[in-house]
Amino acid sequence: MSTSASPRIGLALGGGGARGLAHVHVLEALDEMGLRPVAVTGSSIGAIIGAGYAAGMTGAAVREFVQATFAKQGDVWGKVWQLRPKTFADLFGGGLVQFDAERTVELFLPADLPATFEDLVIPFTVMAADFYGCQEVALSSGPLRKAIAASIAIPILFRPVEIDGRVLIDGGVVNPLPFDRLPADVDLVIAVDVVGMPVRPANRPIPNASESIFGASQILMQTLTAEKLKSRTPDILIKPAVDLFKVMDFLKALAILKSTQAVKDEVKRKVETLLEGRAAADVIGADGRIP
Repeated sequence: MSTSASPRIGLALGGGGARGLAHVHVLEALDEMGLRPVAVTGSSIGAIIGAGYAAGMTGAAVREFVQATFAKQGDVWGKVWQLRPKTFADLFGGGLVQFDAERTVELFLPADLPATFEDLVIPFTVMAADFYGCQEVALSSGPLRKAIAASIAIPILFRPVEIDGRVLIDGGVVNPLPFDRLPADVDLVIAVDVVGMPVRPANRPIPNASESIFGASQILMQTLTAEKLKSRTPDILIKPAVDLFKVMDFLKALAILKSTQAVKDEVKRKVETLLEGRAAADVIGADGRIP
């Protein structure tokens, strides 16, 4: 394993809806340290943020795009209006109205995002769940936007996405923090957990329907991550303080970025401490003596 000044970093960006906008601080921290990951994995919102970063966008550029996209509520609602069901079959056929995840990706992601994984600057893997196969699926080749759409296809909100005969839904239901999907030969694994925990409403004793649905999803993802961490842990685990924000709080993008800005210094501190410790271990040597 290399412990040089430029370690091979693997970055895993987890799922959590709007809370995942906190990923921006992690990207900015690495940029400011002059460190660029050699591999990135993402699940759900982590697939969206990770795609931009893997395409060559800086953390600052990702921040600017997020701020510009959600700065004006009217513009956001205009895009949401374009996602409305167009036929009665779409509106009433399944009992619930679901948005088209692929169309959502087209409307809300950068227009110049590469068309395929092969066109990305950094190797990138997106996580999705095979609905009928009941297993996780790692997507790292072929059409990029379609894979991202599959990864964000939260049940109830979005229709599933079909890729190569498999019906895929949100990657968060099988692997919300996909650090285990990074290459085995990276020197340093950084994982960013933005799932958060359900917060009890102050004005009523029990959650409403939407809070119950999204809260149950949080519990599922927290349980999956906790079980994974029992057998394997990333070198650095970052958990931004996102509990007060909801899955669909994208109109609070500026507030999310502001309230989680301490993450940038946390990443820098933890990376520097780890690298300094490894460098010192190399100097001392296996026999405990300084050459």
